[in-house]
Amino acid sequence: MLIEKLSNRVDIKKYLRELGVDDGGIDILAQKAKVHIIHIKELSVGGANILKQDALSIGADLAVPKGTVIASTPKVDCILIATTKHLKTLAKKELAQPFGLKELAKNLSEYIKKEKEYPREIMGIINANDDSFFSQSRFTNEQAISKIEEMIKEGATIIDIGAVSSAPNSAVVSETEELERIKPICKAIQENRLFEKVRFSIDSYAPSVIEYALQSGFSIVNDITGLQNDEVCKLCAEYNATAVIMHMQGTPQTMQVNPHYENVLTEVYEFFQERIEKAESFGVQDIVLDIGIGFGKSLEHNLRLLKNLEHFRSLHKRLLVGASRKSLIDKIVPTPVEERLAATLILHNEALVNGATILRVHDVKEHVKALKIFEALQKV
Repeated sequence: MLIEKLSNRVDIKKYLRELGVDDGGIDILAQKAKVHIIHIKELSVGGANILKQDALSIGADLAVPKGTVIASTPKVDCILIATTKHLKTLAKKELAQPFGLKELAKNLSEYIKKEKEYPREIMGIINANDDSFFSQSRFTNEQAISKIEEMIKEGATIIDIGAVSSAPNSAVVSETEELERIKPICKAIQENRLFEKVRFSIDSYAPSVIEYALQSGFSIVNDITGLQNDEVCKLCAEYNATAVIMHMQGTPQTMQVNPHYENVLTEVYEFFQERIEKAESFGVQDIVLDIGIGFGKSLEHNLRLLKNLEHFRSLHKRLLVGASRKSLIDKIVPTPVEERLAATLILHNEALVNGATILRVHDVKEHVKALKIFEALQKV
């Protein structure tokens, strides 16, 4: 007899198929193999006691504070530990219960809803300005086209082009100046029909800049303000462009001045819900979410968002992460920008593990290789 302890991240369906389990059994067993850990805050103590009993009755469990059973406090925080099969059962059972459990049931249903499969992609960064934090991402007009062609050969499927730095304390640039910076690159992309080889993203929140890029063959709007401007929403809808909604607390000039959240996961999630609803009300069809690493977040906020990125998958949108060479690395291990590639690859691997499908990077070649290794591991 041989005994092997398998990773929780193996492709369990592959193993079950190799065992010769019938198709129906594969689905049932796969639901039992995935364990979910769900932190529920400020649940009515009555609801917590009901949920605890319901969870135990089906083989799941609910961790609760001491004194919950005697209702020593009106509300409690608790942690539900359950498989996908358990969540399906609880989502049905709690719909008939009081104390806020009906709302919880709806959320549980979202966590287990079948997700649309998206290919994982590498988005290369081109900066048409001279003050971006990583000097090797800055390119003049002629250099930019050469770098774009290089990134295409290296395997990028999206190239993100911006003309204004959004680093902390960066200088404010007028919309007119931003447009003048971006025009030559947009013209070259259009003349060389490079948009037939790769998708282009405009990193801007200025309507005139965005419109010029979309007219030049760009198909993605990467807006660090998260579609705050109605005009940007209208342009995304009019050109049927993909909208990247990023979360930022404050502005680039103020965002790193003591960023504070009562609960960073909840507040970013609620921001996304609000902006998704807004975008869809304007007719925007395709939405990507970016948690905004380094945009109004402390080191702890950034790491918590990355570690719990799966939380945002219940919004059923693609997730973009851009931690490339950012200062959170320096706060963990003091490292100059030019030497942060290895740490970037670790952070982006964690993002992929937790559900990211688009990585925004300075180093395309290295990330394409890393992604191939990551995807090979997922198939084992």
